[in-house]
Amino acid sequence: MKLQNLIIVALFLAIGTVLHTVVPGLLFGMKSDLSLVMLFLALYFFADKKSFLIIGLVAGILAGITTSMPGGFFPHVIDKLVTATVVFFLFSAIAPHLSKIPKYVAGVVIAGLGTALSGTVFLSMMILLSGLNHGTFLGLFVTLVLPTAAVNAVLTAILFPIIVRIAERSNAFRPGAGKALH
Repeated sequence: MKLQNLIIVALFLAIGTVLHTVVPGLLFGMKSDLSLVMLFLALYFFADKKSFLIIGLVAGILAGITTSMPGGFFPHVIDKLVTATVVFFLFSAIAPHLSKIPKYVAGVVIAGLGTALSGTVFLSMMILLSGLNHGTFLGLFVTLVLPTAAVNAVLTAILFPIIVRIAERSNAFRPGAGKALH
């Protein structure tokens, strides 16, 4: 990955960390994970087969450090690694076969589904690692994960074309193997 792209990915993850930090914990200290939007955009535009796991790991560590959920560090790391892997390979498999508008739609849909996957993995890991009651999964999934998936899809829908326009008008950066613009 080029240094310019690495810096932009770091900025995306930093913005995601700030969003993750300032959103208050709602239920049992759990909060919506808006850092996922920035993770997805970094994966779409800049990740390649050599970097997607590192991006996911860094996003997980940053989310784990800023979590308000007791015992949430390792579930965040695991969830971001799984989510980054699935989202990267799904978008990389689909995007090269799509034109600009369907690629945008695919990015938004994958962001919503990726958020649901992330929430599922996170809650599952919290239940396994911290001994949360198994009965809380469905309630937390419906009240926290699904609304977050909708919000993340909307935020991705807003930010995706902005990043495309900036990249098209500027020589400041060139998206890498994520192939969102190609």
